Amino acid sequence: MGLSSRTALYYLRFSYLLRMFALFHRTRAPLAGHRSGVATSVMLPSLRPISVRTLQSALRVLRSGSFLLLFFGMAARALAQDNLSPQLQTKLAAGVQSLKSGELDSAEKVFSDALGQGIKHPLVYHNLGVIAQLRGKHLEAVQRFRQALALQPDSGPSRLLLGSSLLALHRNSEALLELKRAVTLMPEQPQAHLQLAKAYEASDNWPAAVQQFQRVVALAPQEPEYSYQLGTAWAKLSASSYSQINRINPHSARLLQALGQEYLLQEKYDLALAAYQRAALADPKMPELHLAMAMILLELKKFDQALAEIDVELKLVPQSKMAAATKAKIEAAMAASTP
Repeated sequence: MGLSSRTALYYLRFSYLLRMFALFHRTRAPLAGHRSGVATSVMLPSLRPISVRTLQSALRVLRSGSFLLLFFGMAARALAQDNLSPQLQTKLAAGVQSLKSGELDSAEKVFSDALGQGIKHPLVYHNLGVIAQLRGKHLEAVQRFRQALALQPDSGPSRLLLGSSLLALHRNSEALLELKRAVTLMPEQPQAHLQLAKAYEASDNWPAAVQQFQRVVALAPQEPEYSYQLGTAWAKLSASSYSQINRINPHSARLLQALGQEYLLQEKYDLALAAYQRAALADPKMPELHLAMAMILLELKKFDQALAEIDVELKLVPQSKMAAATKAKIEAAMAASTP
């Protein structure tokens, strides 16, 4: 099969999938030109038990001057407003610096000592939560972030990391609640939407997951990984949609059409043609079925049958440019094959 013909056949599959996705699609704000600042480009720790490589990667992020560092700066300024002694402020600032440098033991000692001295500050609890999360101790992290939030309920960073640890513990409903709050508190923070998307994934809510991934891509269009994750979510939404169709009507023409599309991509043209024919019997007025059959028959050089199928398609969809172009190709092929 020629490249142009194969591209046209592939179009059938993707155009159909895109229409399925449109059932769940929310129009995305035109933010393609938006560029988030350094303070909104953090990569959070892994939601799974943390390996050495993942821990090292997370620590590199902590050193990169991103989202958690923004909170550290805000909290450091808040320390000066809490009537803490200059000596204690200096000590806590050193703990923050140790955490930013990846020196978890040193940072933990500073903040634990502060608690031992009766210093109950959201920065102390939050940073102990960060340390616990980086070590994969999510139960402890949840406790620490909740302690921070008891003192500062509107802390978006603490909400976000609390939701991440809850998700790691498979407490999905609790994670969703906290991550929705985090998104409300930090609507322009890509990682808030990313973690909420993952919570929706864990709950098998693929339409909502896709919406959140779309928001992530809009906020950070320069990150190819986010576009990849959005594409993966679309694929999973597609599979979920087909499963739902199968539960509702296992003999649906749409399922037969999907089967034909899969055979088509595998270049099993006889099987694809048979599947499309069964789909057309199930729903004779469904667009694209006869177009697909005409394209396959054209490639198989069965011109008379191809012309008959494309005429049926044009009766169903007279305005179809693809069908009109295909008819022209069939007629040209017939003319060229005539002695």
